[in-house]
Amino acid sequence: MYIEIRILALTVTVLDRVIPYSIQQVECQAAKSTAEIMGETKETEAYEEELLDYEEEEEKAPDSVGAKLNGEAVKKGYVGIHSSGFRDFLLKPELLRAIVDSGFEHPSEVQHECIPQAILGMDVICQAKSGMGKTAVFVLSTLQQIEPIAGQVAALVLCHTRELAYQICHEFERFSTYLPDIKVAVFYGGVNIKVHKDLLKNECPHIVVGTPGRILALARDKELSLRNVRHFILDECDKMLESLDMRRDVQEIFKMTPHDKQVMMFSATLSKEIRPVCKKFMQDPMEIYVDDEAKLTLHGLVQHYIKLSELEKNRKLNDLLDALDFNQVVIFVKSVTRAAELNKLLVECNFPSICIHSGMSQEERLTRYKSFKEGHKRILVATDLVGRGIDIERVNIVINYDMPDSADTYLHRVGRAGRFGTKGLAITFVSSASDSDVLNQVQERFEVDIKELPEQIDTSTYMPS
Repeated sequence: MYIEIRILALTVTVLDRVIPYSIQQVECQAAKSTAEIMGETKETEAYEEELLDYEEEEEKAPDSVGAKLNGEAVKKGYVGIHSSGFRDFLLKPELLRAIVDSGFEHPSEVQHECIPQAILGMDVICQAKSGMGKTAVFVLSTLQQIEPIAGQVAALVLCHTRELAYQICHEFERFSTYLPDIKVAVFYGGVNIKVHKDLLKNECPHIVVGTPGRILALARDKELSLRNVRHFILDECDKMLESLDMRRDVQEIFKMTPHDKQVMMFSATLSKEIRPVCKKFMQDPMEIYVDDEAKLTLHGLVQHYIKLSELEKNRKLNDLLDALDFNQVVIFVKSVTRAAELNKLLVECNFPSICIHSGMSQEERLTRYKSFKEGHKRILVATDLVGRGIDIERVNIVINYDMPDSADTYLHRVGRAGRFGTKGLAITFVSSASDSDVLNQVQERFEVDIKELPEQIDTSTYMPS
């Protein structure tokens, strides 16, 4: 039986073993002996040497996901933890310096909860809303723990798209600015595999970020050795483990790494069905879930919809781009063809637009992504390729030109605006009965009231002051 610890306030070290406490335990059981606490945590499942065959039907998550301690369920959700800043985590001075350079002043709620335990090597499953700094949790905790050894890969980070892999690699590079001995590299398809093989041979990185297909190919060819990996991380883990093909690749890669390692998984959406799958990769993980899905929507995000016909979309989009103040805007469409055509139309109307979709070469996609991230273009037309995890801080408006296919996808899309507690605006075009159904699902599931876009909208509600 796994013991789930969701709310962390205190850590006690006894005989080199870390015992996490919850706030309720601290308040109600201050007098309880350490021996009793240790006795409670002993009932953990033995680590399964072999993972289940994923073609079998997965077991359902238990009805009561929260573990019960002393007959009381651990409270779900987040509890604020007081701290003066990142210095409280006792990070390396080099990391603190890079954090200051990046302009981060105070850890987010999820960073408060995860980082203290992650830097101690605990396995972590973390679900938290988009834009709350989940990437920094695994980047900082990994860099804190790594002692680089020449020719050995110590950390492996897997994600589902090339753009996200590129971005994560950039975050590792940014926070390791003052740790020059640590080398980071990113590997994904679309690049000649010989380039990657040469890199591994001549300048083996300590941290590898990549997509499962390319990582597996390099590992099978014995070009990438995973026998020294101490940290195994999945970003957007639900996306990777829900797809059977990608899950098999992840499992095969996982089996090439040592048993004795830290495993961390992160996503904004983590269904109860996928949680048991995640836990099969882990040993007694710390679990942080937002079980109240209403808490997944972003506080600073203003959300509206517009009812219109398919033929009215282009004119309305033009009017919006003319009328709204924005730093940068992302416009989501449902197909590669529509992305290319809409971008062409916007360019012809003299809007500073660029598009990204899976029909482009990898080199072209990354060039355009970098151009948008650096602010050379202010409008990005995209498919759901950039709907997850992509962090571009200037984006404050998201427009769903085409309604996404699910409430999950909607959440990830609108999460591109209003990152890390800033203001943002999401506008969704509703042009069919199925569009209305998805919008209703979003409102019911996330307990958000999405109103029709008014004729006039107060700029101060979505523009950072």
